Amino acid sequence: MEADYRVLGIIPARGGSKGIPRKNIKLLNGKPLIQFSYESAFGASLLSETVLSTDDEEIREIGQRMGMYAPFLRPANLADDQAPALGYLIHAVEWMKSKGKYFDAVCILQPTTPFRENGLIDRAIKHFYHLQADSLVTVLPVPHELNPHWVFEPDNNGFLHISTGEELLIPRRQQLPPAYFRDGAIYLTKTEVLLQQGSIYGKKVSYLENSSKDYVNLDTMEDWVTAEQIAARLNNK
Repeated sequence: MEADYRVLGIIPARGGSKGIPRKNIKLLNGKPLIQFSYESAFGASLLSETVLSTDDEEIREIGQRMGMYAPFLRPANLADDQAPALGYLIHAVEWMKSKGKYFDAVCILQPTTPFRENGLIDRAIKHFYHLQADSLVTVLPVPHELNPHWVFEPDNNGFLHISTGEELLIPRRQQLPPAYFRDGAIYLTKTEVLLQQGSIYGKKVSYLENSSKDYVNLDTMEDWVTAEQIAARLNNK
């Protein structure tokens, strides 16, 4: 990688949350949830800078107390649960640009996927850079029974059709092509794709397969219980 290649880490943490109230600062194994993403960012050598993007003053203060860079509050219209991620990303990039700070790419570290292996962020950035991709997402394999070649969609007449449009089912799971879902741990996007195309993904989307052993995506209180169990296990290692 070029020495002057600059990547901005962005930790998004809005104040509103319905499934798990105030989840971004809720204590998980004794630490505010945002701290897990901050520690991952702090341990990544290829992130040039990391910023906390929040609309909530309490979240901002808690982040600042742990050492996070939180120089602004996100506008309220970029913090609604229906607001697309593109808005707060462009806001952060433009704010940094107004301070004379320019970045080649942004790396989104969602607090809702708190557990990342050491080195994962740096591996993702290297892979993204060397492929010259527009974006990169970390992924996990889709279970074979949910592979799109084995998933059906109903038509208006009450009949089922293979979701891929094929006429015949692939008969054996060993013949299924790999399929993945986004796990939410890391999203990387070229800054020019964000600003010029108005897209988080662009046309060339690359991927890095993640480990499933510590995976959780926090949306419900049941997910939170799972996260507590994972955090306790990791803490006892």
